[in-house]
Amino acid sequence: MAAKGNAVRASAPVADGLPTGGLNGAGLGLRRALVAPLLEQPGADLDFLEVTPENWIGVGGARGKDFRRAVEGRPLAAHGLSLNIGGPAPLDHAHLDALKGFLDGLDVAVYSEHLSFCADDGQLYDLLPIPFTEEAVRYVAGRVQRVQEHLERPLALENVSYYAAPGQEMGEAEFTAAVAEEADCHLLLDVNNVYVNSANHGYAPMAFLDALPADRVAYLHIAGHRREAPDLLIDTHGAPVIDPVWDLLDTAYRRFGPLPTLLERDTEIPPLPELLEEVAAIRRAQERHAEAEA
Repeated sequence: MAAKGNAVRASAPVADGLPTGGLNGAGLGLRRALVAPLLEQPGADLDFLEVTPENWIGVGGARGKDFRRAVEGRPLAAHGLSLNIGGPAPLDHAHLDALKGFLDGLDVAVYSEHLSFCADDGQLYDLLPIPFTEEAVRYVAGRVQRVQEHLERPLALENVSYYAAPGQEMGEAEFTAAVAEEADCHLLLDVNNVYVNSANHGYAPMAFLDALPADRVAYLHIAGHRREAPDLLIDTHGAPVIDPVWDLLDTAYRRFGPLPTLLERDTEIPPLPELLEEVAAIRRAQERHAEAEA
């Protein structure tokens, strides 16, 4: 593993205008199954952690104390699940109040959510695609602006994996870029989702990356997926990152620079040392690109 404090970790800040909160280098998504291993290995070589607020808001007792011990002293990003930024239901102001308290309490500067909808008269427990239309661009952008005002911090929207595109009037990349520009927000680029969607919907992943506004991309996600059929990939976050996705991460670094990058693993979580090996691979890729740019 690379030694802490090397040049790449200082050379990959998030996009201009988005507070960094110390976010740089290579990080790991904190799942409940990882809290105990991180407490047992406090020196784990991680530049930052990303937490899901919905998993921890209101959690007290021993579990809450362990969570706070695990994140103490590490730069934090927060990645939400239930904002429902593209849904038809009104924004949930009670949730936004609780979310703001959580972000403020842990001094989380970087908050991201999914460019999708997940509720309609109740939580749907899935991330569903927003129609790629001009009307949807204006609708989502207005909601993003209200969220940013409520939270008093910028929002980064993640490109999601999807398996159908109802009412499509423009391409995914065009829609994603249009929302970011109209809302004046940032983007969280999920490299695995680009790979999965490009395979499922038949587009060139490099063309997707080229269509995104580089000055809007704040940080990156990378993860594994499952091949369900020759022409169908499922975004599971339940397997190691495969070589073509690593290659696409290299392409993203050439396009956007070695931005902070997070490894996600939600199911079939292996021992922490195995995850740290993938985090170290991210860091090596960042170092290669930082050296090439120097």
